[in-house]
Amino acid sequence: MCLPQAFDWANTAAVVVSGDRWNPCGHMLLKVGDGGPFYFHVAGPYMRPHFMRELGFRRYLRENRKTVLSQRSVKITRPDAAQFKLDQLMSKKWLWLMAPNNCASFLEEVVQAGGSTAGLYLNCPTLERFK
Repeated sequence: MCLPQAFDWANTAAVVVSGDRWNPCGHMLLKVGDGGPFYFHVAGPYMRPHFMRELGFRRYLRENRKTVLSQRSVKITRPDAAQFKLDQLMSKKWLWLMAPNNCASFLEEVVQAGGSTAGLYLNCPTLERFK
């Protein structure tokens, strides 16, 4: 996926939503932009990452019976690098391995490419603060 314009990386956040019964760690999405943000996430063993706009995100929450647990701003100092990494990750399938290579590590790759040091030690969004 390559969009014709860069995102508004000045408004970036890590959004944690509730998990399923088998997933006490919850789920994490990358929110980029303000007003009409985009949400990016990976969910599934070997699938391409997904993106959605605000209405799609609301539908995702409703249809999957999820609630937003937290939202933390993430400072991006190198927006071009974050954009490049996101484009790169969105263009291929993600090898999702539950804890070591999951939704949180997807987010970490993008924001750390963008100059942030934010991340999770255990890759369990409900147990840690994304910082």
